[in-house]
Amino acid sequence: MSATRESAVTPVSRADAAASAPQPAAVGEQESRAVAEAAREQEWRKPSFAKGLYLGQFDLSLISPHPRPTAERVERGEAFLADLETFLRTVDVARIEREATIPDDVFQGLAELGAFGMKIPVEYGGRGLGQFFYNRALVMIGSVNASIGALLSAHQSVGVPEPLMLAGTEEQKRRWLPRCAAGAVSAFLLTEPEVGSDPARLQATAIPSEDGSEYVLDGTKLWTTNGVVAELLVVMARVPKSDGHRGGITAFIVEADAPGITVHRRNAFMGLRGLENGLTSLKGVRVPAANLVGQEGQGLKIALTTLNAGRLAIPAICAGAGKWSLKIAREWSTARVQWGRPVGEHAAVAHKIAFIAATTFALEAVVDLSGMLADEDRKDIRIEAALAKLWASEMGWRIADELVQIRGGRGFETAASLQARGERAVGAEQLLRDLRINRIFEGSTEIMRLLIAREAVDAHLTAAGDLIDPKLEIADKLRAAASASGFYARWLPKLVAGRGDLPTAYDEFGALAPHLRYVERTSRKLARATFYGMARWQGALERRQGFLGRVVDVGAELFAVSASCVRAAMIAADSPEHRRSATQLAHAFAEQSRQRTDRLLAELWDNTDATDERLASRVLDGDYAWLEEGILDPSEGTGPWITEAIPADAMADVHRRVIGSVSPELGADRD
Repeated sequence: MSATRESAVTPVSRADAAASAPQPAAVGEQESRAVAEAAREQEWRKPSFAKGLYLGQFDLSLISPHPRPTAERVERGEAFLADLETFLRTVDVARIEREATIPDDVFQGLAELGAFGMKIPVEYGGRGLGQFFYNRALVMIGSVNASIGALLSAHQSVGVPEPLMLAGTEEQKRRWLPRCAAGAVSAFLLTEPEVGSDPARLQATAIPSEDGSEYVLDGTKLWTTNGVVAELLVVMARVPKSDGHRGGITAFIVEADAPGITVHRRNAFMGLRGLENGLTSLKGVRVPAANLVGQEGQGLKIALTTLNAGRLAIPAICAGAGKWSLKIAREWSTARVQWGRPVGEHAAVAHKIAFIAATTFALEAVVDLSGMLADEDRKDIRIEAALAKLWASEMGWRIADELVQIRGGRGFETAASLQARGERAVGAEQLLRDLRINRIFEGSTEIMRLLIAREAVDAHLTAAGDLIDPKLEIADKLRAAASASGFYARWLPKLVAGRGDLPTAYDEFGALAPHLRYVERTSRKLARATFYGMARWQGALERRQGFLGRVVDVGAELFAVSASCVRAAMIAADSPEHRRSATQLAHAFAEQSRQRTDRLLAELWDNTDATDERLASRVLDGDYAWLEEGILDPSEGTGPWITEAIPADAMADVHRRVIGSVSPELGADRD
């Protein structure tokens, strides 16, 4: 390192600048809200089918007829899927589970296949598959090994490629995308020991040099998926506001072997045993200003926009798991005989099989529709993608749980143990462990409900404006009320009656028409309920998380039913031999979904939320600590709840390279 560059940032100037950055202890609720709101996309420039569901506007034309990939994408995508299938059949998945790591030759094989560049455009050395075929690839991978799926999705959905394609300069794209496509694994570094869903508490700093040529990064990042084996990192760090610097949370592309970066530990989890997830520190890491993605302060916005399509990787993996679960449930329930009949013929098991089959059909419908909407880029899919992630992660987990139950004791037994005693190595318990993280990955279920709810009630918040500001005077609120009344005077009458009330509506869908009529009616009912909640609680509605969570879940069910009906219609047109079975699956799913939806709607107003929240408050106050008597807690004395520093015994760098020499030009001639 040259003396000139060393002198560009002095310890004094760096310390002074770091001191001006907000510290977590000083971050209050309002600041956290402001940071989150500033990162949210404020405008809706394109139509959104899912957003309409929450407003009582069921516009089926936005998704029907089902969008199709271009002939070029089909040719390219099917060829890649064939190559991927051939390769995956050579992977020893039992070894990944046994050794808790993906072998280096699997990394190498994926790189040579072009799997690290599935979504990267051909002109940058990638496969150019688009979201639809990328999802299809992850469906296949999800049926084989979830750790491989997490490796590839963390690299492409939230790692370097997606932010660069979204906000990078042409120079940045040509510099890094070919490397990523050729197998330079990337990771996304946002989470910190004190930072989860509340980015306002972010402590990592990026101090600009006095000449503006570089930034110096310092901080600790937790749960860096792919961080142990990454070559390139997307790092989120806070730039202090100063003269010439707007400041804020900013995204940087960082070489993983840059001086000052240390991967202290490879974390271990209940599932995804092959996941290369680490604890990473950055100390005085110098990053050229040319590596900044977008502008200062745009890091969170870039991250959230990236997730609009990036979140679809999880539903795709869940769909693959659902398909595998259906196959195992069918084969096992036919072979296993109890009380004179195959277990699948007993009603208790039959109900579970029906749930798995119908829900798997809907999972694939949601994944394929969302992927095509993303590829067309003519709709705003931020709510669709969020709903897909939320709903698929919950349903995927339920499917895996039901599979374990169908398999009984063999469902609880590991695949290795089953094989050791001569039985088929069915890893149902592994699937359950692997899928559990999807309810937390890329936004926990609870956070996803709040994020979607914020978008779902955006029209109400915009219309109400100052009306819900508790600090305003009566006169100001009266003026705001007059403004809001104009919006509601136009909107509310449209919720009284609609196409779903007509007995012949959507008849082009045949036997599925009643389900679409139900979706249309329920969409209006949901919108009315949201309005009643807004009128009742006004600005306090955002704290009614039970109410908002149910509103979101109803919308998710309506979206899944719509996608299933549209998919069934497409299958009927393309493959007449499957018309009947596709309609039966969509019909069964819609009936199951209606039961869940009606229950959620009833629970909007008839629930135990208030009682539960009072009880939880008393638990936190220690009123019921006596209930914990009579047990031992082996975790006591093992460490703090949240560590503020790198453990003293974790200073060795466990970072490693897993892919050998792969030419960035490998994908240049792919067609």
